[in-house]
Amino acid sequence: MIVLDDVDDARQLDALVGKRNRFYDGTRIIITTRNKETLVESIVNTTYEVKELKFQESLQLFSYHAFGKEKPAKDFAALSKEIVSLAGGLPLALEVTGSSLFDKRRTLDWEAALEKLKQIRPDMGRQIVQQGSLGDPGQWSRLWDRDKILTVLKNEKGTSNIQGIALDVEKEQELSPEQRYWINFKMKPTFTSAITYLKEIIYKNFFQHLTDNGTAELKWLQWRGCSLKTLPFEFSSQHIAVLDLSKSKITKVWGWRWWNLFSENKIMGRLLVMNLCDYFHLTELPDLSDHSFLEKLILENCRELVKIHKSIGLPEDMSSMISLKELLIDETIIVKLPDSIFCLRKLEKFSLKNCPSLKRLPDCIGKLSSLKELSLESSALEELPYSIGSLAELEKLNLMRCKSLTAIPDSIGNLKSLEELLFDSSSIKELPASVGSLFNLKYLSLGYCRSLSKLPDSIEGLASLVKLRLEGMLITEVPVQIGTLNLVKKLEMGNCRLLKYLPQSIGKMLSITTLVLDDARITELPESIGMLERLIVLKLNKCKQLQRLPSSIGNLKSLQYLLMSETSVTDLPDEFGMLSSLIVLKMRKEPHTGSRQDTVEHSDPTNSNAQDGQLIVLPRSFSNLSSLKELDAHAWKLSGMISDEFEKLSSLEVLNLTRNNFCSLPSSLRGLSLLKDLALSHCRELKSLPPFPSSLLKLDVANCSALESISDLSNLESLHYLNLTNCTKIMDIPGLQCLKSMRRLYLSGCNASFPVVKRRLAKVALKYLRNLSVPGSEIPNWFVQEIPCFASHKNREIKGIIIGVVVSLDQSIQDAFRDKLPAIVDIQAKILRLGDPIYTTVLYLMGVPETDEDQLYLCRYVDFTPLVLLLQDGDKIQIARREMPYFRGLKLKKYGIHLVFENDDDIDDDYDEESLDESQQSVSMKLAKFIGSL
Repeated sequence: MIVLDDVDDARQLDALVGKRNRFYDGTRIIITTRNKETLVESIVNTTYEVKELKFQESLQLFSYHAFGKEKPAKDFAALSKEIVSLAGGLPLALEVTGSSLFDKRRTLDWEAALEKLKQIRPDMGRQIVQQGSLGDPGQWSRLWDRDKILTVLKNEKGTSNIQGIALDVEKEQELSPEQRYWINFKMKPTFTSAITYLKEIIYKNFFQHLTDNGTAELKWLQWRGCSLKTLPFEFSSQHIAVLDLSKSKITKVWGWRWWNLFSENKIMGRLLVMNLCDYFHLTELPDLSDHSFLEKLILENCRELVKIHKSIGLPEDMSSMISLKELLIDETIIVKLPDSIFCLRKLEKFSLKNCPSLKRLPDCIGKLSSLKELSLESSALEELPYSIGSLAELEKLNLMRCKSLTAIPDSIGNLKSLEELLFDSSSIKELPASVGSLFNLKYLSLGYCRSLSKLPDSIEGLASLVKLRLEGMLITEVPVQIGTLNLVKKLEMGNCRLLKYLPQSIGKMLSITTLVLDDARITELPESIGMLERLIVLKLNKCKQLQRLPSSIGNLKSLQYLLMSETSVTDLPDEFGMLSSLIVLKMRKEPHTGSRQDTVEHSDPTNSNAQDGQLIVLPRSFSNLSSLKELDAHAWKLSGMISDEFEKLSSLEVLNLTRNNFCSLPSSLRGLSLLKDLALSHCRELKSLPPFPSSLLKLDVANCSALESISDLSNLESLHYLNLTNCTKIMDIPGLQCLKSMRRLYLSGCNASFPVVKRRLAKVALKYLRNLSVPGSEIPNWFVQEIPCFASHKNREIKGIIIGVVVSLDQSIQDAFRDKLPAIVDIQAKILRLGDPIYTTVLYLMGVPETDEDQLYLCRYVDFTPLVLLLQDGDKIQIARREMPYFRGLKLKKYGIHLVFENDDDIDDDYDEESLDESQQSVSMKLAKFIGSL
């Protein structure tokens, strides 16, 4: 058997194999190639095209190389699937990545590999273009690599195969030594370096060869960010269909003789698409009236485009541009549209967004018989012509943020094809009654139309309406006729701060799936809301005068998301447990919301549940919410004991009970087998923690000042976040040494438990911790205060940076942030290059201490974080306090930095380093000894 791998030329095959009679009977020859044309029929019997691996096949191949078996190890199953998904069924990528992880059994290493794989994900489209001519880019249909483009043109290797060239001078490239001009221009963009580069590289290597070397059939040219001021006369191609010169610095297209090039010589006479967007310096445009094939013209953001033809904004005579379908002139200073615009009978999309000088449209606009989309968003438009109603094919009309537009003509009701009508943030004062004739309208948006105080009764005629947006309007009521809109799926009335009530007819909107009422003034919901059987999302956030939910809410069998944060509701009806589909319930309050002193204007002072000191409990039916995955009951003042029936919330994954008044949690909490995130911070009366389910990933009990005991945590193998800040009464954290997945551990202010806890922090734990806070006044003596001049190590990559700071917070000095921010955010790390900061990151010191005593924070930044990735030789790393700190009384007492290089922290976890000299010990071992000495 003979294997010929990666054959890319038929001549190779002929030289190696020749005629088949050279070989004995039974000989098998296998040839692999990416070019099917090399497989000559006289030699090859059969061909087989290798298909991309299916996911399970990919996972199996990866597992063989990473684990030596068919399936990934249980602890790495999720990461393995992510890596396989990114590899996209490519065997080589799977083999290489798998082999590189064969001896890696740290989650950190796998996470790093995943990050790197994301950065190098292959571009399959470009591989396809290269197939068949891997070594000869002159044969490719498209050129995008700057080096390849210049090589083809300079060496005259272009062929008729080339249909497109994309040259992006803004994109950074790895350049060869002979392209010194380019490097010099990018590093020192002076006038001299620019002229040198343009003459020697762009003009010489591009235009000089473009027309002479096999690109006469060029159909597509993309040159974004072109640095030339004019396109030379020498450049021409009669076949170009797509020209993209966006984001360029050209001021004139085709130099001083552009009019001849476009008309008399018929250069680019077959142009279909012309993209000149973001031409900040373009001042002139040729007369395009002879371009009868042009379908799309993009002039968006050409801010200096003033001289186009007689300075009026568009060619005076557009009658010849009969094929034009899209005309985009957003963000230009166009003043007037020519009357000949009516000749654009095929125009389908016309966009004039952000045109600050355009105040009127010509009456002939109504003759654009094919127009489907007209956008005038953020223009200076003062009125719409009556003829607008003649646009029989118009499907979308965008008048958002037209601040000078105050009235809409009645003729708008004639737009029988209209599907989208957008008025958001405009100044219209009234909707004409004729709007009710738009029987095909699907989306009506009136958000933040502050001058519009009511809706017309004729709204009942919008029989096809699917989405109605009234957000931010100053309406006080909704017309009863809204109930006839039985196809509406989404009704948005958030931030309607004068809206006091909803009509009972809202219960007739049987198709509604989303109802948004955030920040409205309503005091109650109508009982008819229970008829909305298809309702999935109900948003009532910041409805601060809403005091009760109707009992009919239990009939909302499809309701999945109930978001009612910061309301005055303190009692949930017994029927609440009937919400069998509820997945997310967010009903958090700000502290004191619902108490007497903060009770809103229309609250009932006789409501016993609103009184201070009243015990608040959840209804017994609450445990029936078996589909509930996320519950946020922050600051609800839940008191006493949490019911044992909480265990029935079997789908619960996220539970936030922070700032409540209960004293204990049920032991049945361990039965919540899917629970991942449990937040209990500021529960000042909580005295003990029961056993938790092994699924838990994050546990926050910061500032539980009465907490005395914690159950054994050794079963929480996946726990990666534990916050016990200011839990001053706990004496130990049993099982802490078993938490192998721990990444963030916060123990600031835990003076009573620290003598015991520090013995549980072995080198294995400290090796993987990203953040650690403990009581302490010292930092390791092998840290340095700053890195004055970073120097990379030969053959040893930098793997991380550890920063240690000691801070104290004066409790006698008050500020506005102590109870609002969960972390100290006033210490920064900076990378300085040549004296200037190029990167600044805030050390997120989780846990604000409630004591004057010193606290030590350690932060480890791994190799794929910006602080490490951006570091270059000669850089300086500096630690400092924010110039204007949020926390008054904060003192930065000590700080230090330690750089971790390859092999500094790679000693096996089980290896006993006690007998080694300190200089030979791993970073983690030295950290463990340091923590033990505190």
